[in-house]
Formats: sequence, structure tokens, C-alpha cells
Amino acid sequence: MTPRLPQRAETVVIGGGIVGTCIAGFLAEAGMAVTLLDSGHAAGSTSNAGSLHVQMQSRFMRLYPAQVPGLEAQLPLYPLAVRFWAELGARLGLDFEMKLTGGLMVAESEEQLAFLGHKAARERALGLDVEILGRSDVERMAPYLGPAIVGAELCRDEGKLNPLAANKALAGWTRGLGVDRRPGVRVTAVAADTDGFVVESDAGRMACRRLVIAAAWDSGRLAAPFGLAIPSVAEPLNIAITEPASPLIGHLVQHADRMITLKQLGSGQVVIGGGWPALPAAGNAAPGLELDSLIASATLGLHVVPALGQLRILRCWAGNNTVVDGRGVLGRVAGHPGLAVAIPGDAGYTLGPLAARMVADDILGRAPMVDIEQFRPERFNVALPAQAAGDGGGNGQ
Repeated sequence: MTPRLPQRAETVVIGGGIVGTCIAGFLAEAGMAVTLLDSGHAAGSTSNAGSLHVQMQSRFMRLYPAQVPGLEAQLPLYPLAVRFWAELGARLGLDFEMKLTGGLMVAESEEQLAFLGHKAARERALGLDVEILGRSDVERMAPYLGPAIVGAELCRDEGKLNPLAANKALAGWTRGLGVDRRPGVRVTAVAADTDGFVVESDAGRMACRRLVIAAAWDSGRLAAPFGLAIPSVAEPLNIAITEPASPLIGHLVQHADRMITLKQLGSGQVVIGGGWPALPAAGNAAPGLELDSLIASATLGLHVVPALGQLRILRCWAGNNTVVDGRGVLGRVAGHPGLAVAIPGDAGYTLGPLAARMVADDILGRAPMVDIEQFRPERFNVALPAQAAGDGGGNGQ
């Protein structure tokens, strides 16, 4: 049985994924007493594949073309976010098993290579370090790729980490700072109160002075009573991991036209992801595995890296990505003192700690390390309904 919540807290963070965890830690470092609530189910961070993305993902560009301008607007954040991961680990003395080996987005045709060339030009204009490689360069740099690959876009700032190690280390950091972590608590509603806010949950009612909504796809529901129509949507995805192997895949590998990400962890295991859909689930349940997606992703992985055929898949799982409008939703909410929202944007695990730092600085009255104005929640302002209400859903990335 989940312990009952205390009646009052100074600061409550809803969502215990990478974003909520880091915000709680940064605020606690500044001397705030923080309670972190997390439902612990259907999570994004705890089911993440560990990619550190920098270049625009072709999958996102195809599925959400209307959101590409928003993605481009925050593209300069991605290399900063990867560096921030490294700096955070070094500052805290934590090992995230992070490797910046570079990323390759591969092409199988001249048409796909031309698409990468156009994409790379847009990315370079926004400050990314990318270049286009021909077949000979690909063979020299990544001999493990299959014969169908005719070229690739190289982004040297991309890499990978072990999300299980990172999540565990950062949770331990927050506990050491005195953060009151409350797993297994589903928030059913939030509202403004005379002294701040009231949080209703299946573990009781809690009042607080400050409230941070960092609940990934569930953030839109929780923010609605405050006049925000954030279109946060859960996107369930399949992921698989193989048995350990000797060093094989040296980069974060993606495809110019098809859904795949491949990376090899320090353990030798290869993670197969890339956005193949899983089965959606209602409310707080975890998404379900989609057999067709698992077969398709494994088949495509074998096509891109033929040596994967020697390995067995040991485990498959599904998690939720969060889609909004291509940009993060970050910062304090105008008209509601003490309220903030933190949704990082596409490739949210990559952006997580940096986005959390930006929001924490905004809450603390410090100038964020990156200008936060274009990411503020007010761009989703709507007329406040006569009676705010909210129920259902599953908060907590």
C-alpha cells in the first residue's frame, strides 16, 4: 500500500523521469525542500533506449512535418544538452556510461543521400557540426554497415549512455540532497489555492507553495486547470536489446528514410529502437508490445548491420515518447506564481538535464543558461474554463 502523503510541502514536482528528477535535484541544491511524486508506470525515462540525439531525426521530420520549424528552433539546444550531460556527471562524480562516439544517419539511395544533404545544410546553418559521407568514407569509418548503405550524415556530437545507470545515479543524488521521492503516486488533479496549490492523488491530498509539472505526456492534462492547452501526447514505442557481443557498432546509427536506431552499450548489448509503434494503453497502464513492430525493427537492424544476425534478442519492452509541437515547454507560468512546466521536446532524454536546469534557474530567479522565452508555456494560453477539472491519465515520465 502506498504511504499517505503529508498534508503540506514547500515544493512539489510531479513526474520522476529524467526531467523531474533533475529539477528536484537542482532546486534541492539551492536549499528548497522538494517532494517528488511519480506514478512509476508507462514511463518514458525508465524505458528509454539511451540515445543522445543531436541531428534532426528523419523519423520525426516524416511523421510530424508541421512540427519541424519548432524542432529547428530548439536544435541548438541539442549539442549543449549532450555537453551538459557530461558536465553534470563530472560535477556530481556520477558514471552514466556515456560515450560520445558520433552518430551516422545512413542512406541507401541517391535520393536519401540528397535528403541528408539538404537536412545537413539546414543543421549547419543552426550551428551543428555535421557532414555528408560517401560510400568509401562510410566503409572506412563504419565497416560493420551492410552493402546497401551508399552514404551517411555524420554528427560527431552524438552518442549514447546507459539510462538504467543514469536514472539510478541521479535518483541517488536527489535522495542525498533530501528530496522526498514518492514513487507509485498517481496525481489525479491539481488546482490553485489561496496559499499556492493543491495536489490530489491516490495517496491523499497535499498543499504546496510551488508546483512543477514535469509529467511528460500527462502534463497537458495537469496544466489545463491553469488555462493552458498543451497538446502533449503519448507515443508508445517498441525497443529490444540483444545478448552481449564483442565491440561491433561504433556509432549511434539511424536511417534517412526508415525507423531504426542502433547502438552498443558498454555491456556489449545492442539496443534496437527507432520509433516502431507499440500498443497504446489507457490511463496509467504501460504500453504493450507490438509483434509486427518488433519483427520489422529487428529485420531492418539486420539489414543495416548484418552481423546482428549472430545475436539473440534477450528482452523487448515498450515505453512512451512525448510529442508536443516540436519545441519544449519550459518555465514559469504567467499569472500563476509558483507554477512551472517542464517538457523538454523531441528526444527528451537527451534534453532532460539541460531542460531541467533551465526551468530550475527560471524558478530560482536566475537567468537560464539558454534563453527560455520561446519555450514558455504561455504559447498555449486559452480562456480558463468556468470550472477546472482533471482526472485520469498517468503522470510521471
